[in-house]
Amino acid sequence: MKQLFDIVSEACSKKVTETYSTSFSLATRMLGPSIRQDIYNIYGFVRFADEIVDSFHEYEKEILFNRFENALGEALQDRISLNPILNSFQHTVYKYNIDKELIDTFMASMRLDLTKSTYSSAEEFNEYIYGSADVVGLMCLKVFVKGDAEKYNELKESAMNLGSAFQKVNFLRDLKEDYETLSRTYFPNTNLESLDETSKKKIIEEIEDNFNKGYSGILLLPHEAKLGVFIAYRYYKRLLKKLQQTPAIEIKNSRIRVPNIEKIGLLTRSYVKYQLNLVK
Repeated sequence: MKQLFDIVSEACSKKVTETYSTSFSLATRMLGPSIRQDIYNIYGFVRFADEIVDSFHEYEKEILFNRFENALGEALQDRISLNPILNSFQHTVYKYNIDKELIDTFMASMRLDLTKSTYSSAEEFNEYIYGSADVVGLMCLKVFVKGDAEKYNELKESAMNLGSAFQKVNFLRDLKEDYETLSRTYFPNTNLESLDETSKKKIIEEIEDNFNKGYSGILLLPHEAKLGVFIAYRYYKRLLKKLQQTPAIEIKNSRIRVPNIEKIGLLTRSYVKYQLNLVK
């Protein structure tokens, strides 16, 4: 009975979210019940693709990625997969008519991580950001607006800017690990060794511009989506603030975090602010 398998599949996607990201998991819990599971389903898919290229160092990553990509294609074609993560993802894709171009673009950026280690121009960097982050924001937006094409087009630019902001914050936070463990440099002309206060300031200004452009879209989201996205926004803004206050030399030598107790505080304050209708 496929219904039972679908329940198991969705439970797997939720477990992946909760296991890999406490911050995203907290934000997702604040979404309306009718869309919450579908965001788990999207996260499970993008997380697995990302883990293949970032974490499985003792295996042949390209072989694993090829298998995952082939299984993805079969899942979208057959509308079922024995990989529970792909099974739940394909369900969300068809439920909200998520464009296959978004999925293909995401997978193309993930594949770049197998071979490309340096982004030497803004054009290359922006193309990678679009594929690795912006399109994920657009997949989620399809869910948030429940497939409403007019609303989707209205909020598309804002969703992409939020996706860019979140990804760039991750890159700045993970600069040390990306450089030392994965031999990757994402920011053009700024690797671990060349990061100084001037280059850090330029990166942060760019991220703040993305946040400013993305925030207006949060205000226009449907009620079921607004609080969860607002909480994610507040978390990443707080992480950016910590990075801004941290000397460049310290970012080079450690991974800056928002402690769990601080995340809970952010969640509580964000919820109160939202309930008092102060999100404007």
